[in-house]
Amino acid sequence: MSRFIRKMSRRAIVQALITLPALSLFRSQQPAVDADEVVEINGWILRRSDLA
Repeated sequence: MSRFIRKMSRRAIVQALITLPALSLFRSQQPAVDADEVVEINGWILRRSDLA
């Protein structure tokens, strides 16, 4: 492992460290949604399953 790191340039290591947090922005983080949850849209009370 250390031999591999020695062959990498400092610039490549720094770029890899910078891109790691940026990758988390592209991850889809959709919360789990209950299909029977009641929501209000434009004054209408609906179940979320009715919207799909």
